[in-house]
Amino acid sequence: VCAQQELLPCQSLPKNLIFQLLGLSIATLSTVTHYGLHFTLISNISLESNSYRVIHHAAFYFGICLSMTLILAALLSSAATVQESQCFTAMGFFCFALAFCGLIPAACWRYTHSTEVEDSMMDVYDLVYEEVRRNASSFRRHELTAIHEAFLCCGKHSPFGDTANVEGKTCPSGQVRDAGQDCLRVIQDFLKKHMDFVSTLLGIAIGFTV
Repeated sequence: VCAQQELLPCQSLPKNLIFQLLGLSIATLSTVTHYGLHFTLISNISLESNSYRVIHHAAFYFGICLSMTLILAALLSSAATVQESQCFTAMGFFCFALAFCGLIPAACWRYTHSTEVEDSMMDVYDLVYEEVRRNASSFRRHELTAIHEAFLCCGKHSPFGDTANVEGKTCPSGQVRDAGQDCLRVIQDFLKKHMDFVSTLLGIAIGFTV
C-alpha cells in the first residue's frame, strides 16, 4: 500500500502540461531566433545568393508549426482524458505522430548541416568587412559598425594586414580588440551556444513525444 502511495504522485504528473510547456518553449526559441538582434541583423545584410536568409525564415515557420502541433496534441489528449473520447484520443495520437515526424528530421538536419548556418553567417561578415576595406562604403561601414556593436567584437584577422583603418572607423569607441578573438570567432561561439540549446530542446521534445 505504501509503495502504491509513493507511485501515485508520479502517475498523476500532468504530462499534457509538459507538452504545452515544450510547445511554448519551441515557439519562444523560434521567435527569439527570428526576431533577435543578432539574427535579424545578419539576415537583413545577407545577399539573396547567401543561404542564411532562407534558413532564417524556414527555421521560424518550422518551429512555430511544430510548437502548435505539440500544444494541439496536448489539448486533444486532455480533452480525451476528461471526456473519454476515442475521437479526441486518435486525433491526439495523430498530432503526436506529426510532431515526431517533424522532430526527427529537425534533429538530423541539426547534426548533418551543423556548419552550414555558421558558414553562411561568417560569409556575410566577410563580405561586409572586405567591401569596407576595399572602398570604405559608408553604407557598408554602417552595417559593419552595427555588427560590431551587436556581437561586441572588433574586426578580424586578415592576411592583408591593413585592418587597423577599418577597425578604427567601425569598432565602438573605447572597445579594445583582444588579439586572440576576432568577430568570426565571436560569431562562431555565439552560434554554437545557440545551436547547443536548440539540440537540447529537440532532444527533450523527442524523448517526451516517444
